Order: sequence, then structure tokens, then C-alpha cells
Amino acid sequence: MWATTWMEDANEVVSPRIGLPRLPLVEWSASHADEGPRGLHWKTRHLVEWANGRPFIWVDDEISAMDRLWVDASHSGPSLLHRVDPAKGLTDADFTALAGWLRLVIPR
Repeated sequence: MWATTWMEDANEVVSPRIGLPRLPLVEWSASHADEGPRGLHWKTRHLVEWANGRPFIWVDDEISAMDRLWVDASHSGPSLLHRVDPAKGLTDADFTALAGWLRLVIPR
């Protein structure tokens, strides 16, 4: 799933560049924009609700300690909140970290 404000542009611009297929999109709700403790990203509550206990990875350049605390306290399943450096974008090290987490959570 794409959970980005890029919406369909993520499928048109990003997916082909990093080898992803066309992915469904999270539909953003304005209902959580101003809710939660100070420092909580506006996406966090919605992503936890969407995941509904399922494992999920959130990759973003705006993830904070408050988001990690909120997800740890509010999400019953495994999760990885992976912050990327906005000046560098996704790097090989990021993909290695994501793949390592997936191997731990979804063993073959």
C-alpha cells in the first residue's frame, strides 16, 4: 500500500523507479489531522487504524519518537517505523533494513 500524499503519483513516478508494482492507496481522512498528543504525525493514527493489528512498515522522512511511542502503545501487531533522510531518499541501507525486518516478521 502507498500511504502518501502523493496519492496516484506514487504509482506513476516512484514505483517504476524502485521496481514496485502498482499499489493500492491509503485513503486519507481529515478526521485525525488535529487529534493526539503534540508531536504526533497526522498520518499515525490513521495508519494504525488501517493496519488493524496486521504487520506494517511505515517509511517516511517525518517519523518522530512520538509516532513510535503511539504505535507501540496502540498497535497490537508488529510494526516498523523507518525514517529516511529527506536529503538522501531511500538508500541501499534502507532497503536492507526493511528486508531484514520482513524476514524476521514473515519467515519463509
